Amino acid sequence: MKTWLACVVVMISFGTAWGTVCAEHSAAESAETCTVNVKDSVNRSGFDKSLPTIGVLLFDNVLMTEVTAPIDVFSKPSKDGKKLFNVVTVAKALQPVTMESGLRVLPDYSFDDCPELNVLVVSSSYDMEAVVASAEIVEFVKSKGDATDFTMSNCAGAHLIGASGVADGRKIVTYIGGGELLQETYPELVVQDDSQVSFVRDGKMISSNGNLASYISALELLEEMTNREHREFVESHLYLERLRKYTR
Repeated sequence: MKTWLACVVVMISFGTAWGTVCAEHSAAESAETCTVNVKDSVNRSGFDKSLPTIGVLLFDNVLMTEVTAPIDVFSKPSKDGKKLFNVVTVAKALQPVTMESGLRVLPDYSFDDCPELNVLVVSSSYDMEAVVASAEIVEFVKSKGDATDFTMSNCAGAHLIGASGVADGRKIVTYIGGGELLQETYPELVVQDDSQVSFVRDGKMISSNGNLASYISALELLEEMTNREHREFVESHLYLERLRKYTR
C-alpha cells in the first residue's frame, strides 16, 4: 500500500513538473512567435503618402499625456471629415513599449523603417538620464530632427533635444523647475524661464512644459500647419472651453 502511494506521489510530482515545463515551453514559444510576427500585426493601411506625417517618439517609461496630446490633436479630421495628417508612433524596435502609467503600446514603426517625418514629437520620462544614455535614440532625434519641418519637445524631452544638438542656439522651455539643469547640461540651448513660460516657438523648434501643456504646443503647431478655424474646430472636440471655464 505504501509503495502504491509512493508511486502515485511520484507520478503526480512528475506530472506537475512536466506540466510546468510544458507551460514554460509554450510561453517561450509564444513569446518567440510574437517577436517574429509583431511586424505583421502592425496596421499601416491608413498611411497616406500625400499627407504630412507627425511622428511621436516612444520609449519605455515615457509620460503618457505627452504622447497622447499630439496624437489627440493631429488625428482629428477637418470639418468635412477629411484626414489631414498621418499620425504615427516610432520606437527603437517593433516591440511593446510600457509607458510610465503602465499602459503598453505597440509602435507603428521602428527606427529602421520610419517614414519621412514632417514633425517629430519628443516627449519625456522621469528618468531622462537613461533615455539620453541611448545613443540610438539620440541619433534618431538628430537625424530626423534635422530633416523635419518642425521638431517639438515636451517637458524633459528638451534634454534629448539638447543631446542631439538639433536646437543649438534656439530658445526652448522645459518642465517647471527644470530650466536651470537644462541650461547647465546643454549651454548651447537658450533656455527660457519655465516659471513664466509654458510654450516657446523659435523657428522650427516648438517646446512646452509638458503634461497637459503638451496640448498647448500641439494646438499652436496645428494652427501653424492648418489655420485658426481648424484649431478652433479641434478645440471644440476637446471641450477645451469647458476646461477653461471650470471652477469648483
